[in-house]
Amino acid sequence: MLLLAMDTATPAVTVALHDGTAVVAESTRVDARRHGELLLPAVDRVLKEAGTALDAVTGIVVGVGPGPYTGLRVGLVTAAAFSSALGGVPVHGLCTLDGLAYASGIEGPFAVATDARRKEVYWARYDDARTRVTDAAVDRPAEIAGQLAGLPVVGAGALLYPDAFPDARGPEHQSAGALAALAAERLAAGGGGFLDPLPMYLRRPDAQVPKNYKVVTPK
Repeated sequence: MLLLAMDTATPAVTVALHDGTAVVAESTRVDARRHGELLLPAVDRVLKEAGTALDAVTGIVVGVGPGPYTGLRVGLVTAAAFSSALGGVPVHGLCTLDGLAYASGIEGPFAVATDARRKEVYWARYDDARTRVTDAAVDRPAEIAGQLAGLPVVGAGALLYPDAFPDARGPEHQSAGALAALAAERLAAGGGGFLDPLPMYLRRPDAQVPKNYKVVTPK
């Protein structure tokens, strides 16, 4: 097994290789505006660090979000392109929040919250680091503070709003290594728990076609 994992649903552009036992190489850069520019060089770096080539990859793991429209598409399109180039190797989708939950290592109930911009967070609740118990959602922090009262909240979204989430914890950013390790566990257990590699947006993109715009055509 050699899994190539990537996630661009958050400001972290993160890539890792996992051999079924451990992460053998990982690269993470945090830059919310350069997903398309940073992803492929990150793939090259982890392949070189691991001393292997792309054609040795047996499966691809990709974070499906939730995340902002533009950044999220970069990872999903790249995963699909690699799968096609490698003769159709499987693409395993995972909720981005699940990667952060797994990396936290928390064994009791907690939540994960990432920055959704517009003064909102993407979030979900977990019974432990491997078990999500709610669907991912997007809300203003004040609207969910009561639901999450007394719980640790992991991720950049929690750290941004300490009044709503007083027990904010790391990791702050997504790790493709954690996403790959979670995928490897699920594959070893029979391959369940994956999502289709399709974007989980939860809301409309920031860029919208203007309403009531004036159409100008030549006479």
